[in-house]
Amino acid sequence: EATLDLAERRRIRSAIRELQRQELERDEETLASKRFRPERSSHRQDDKENWPQSRHLEEEQQAALAALSEQLEAITSVEELTKLLRAAGEYEERKLIRAAIRKLRAEEIEGEAPFLCSGVDALE
Repeated sequence: EATLDLAERRRIRSAIRELQRQELERDEETLASKRFRPERSSHRQDDKENWPQSRHLEEEQQAALAALSEQLEAITSVEELTKLLRAAGEYEERKLIRAAIRKLRAEEIEGEAPFLCSGVDALE
């Protein structure tokens, strides 16, 4: 309904503002109560029930990473490691492969360094 009375419009606007202010206060109270709510004991119980399973999964992952690490030690080609890196899905696997690539590149650089030094000696 449209109204032409300015006083009535002011009353309507102030009523709307008051409702909005009350709603904001309720929202703030709700947030404050959620923010400082103590943890539920049943949630802690769920964590205890899931803990052995997550621990088992973590141990399996560690064993798989150890096996991957041994496999990476045997690879001497940066290209092979790059292929493995592209195929790897897990963050930890990718992290190990990148470390192996850096190690191989460092070894290649160190391997070239004596030749460069001896070449300089031969020029003198």
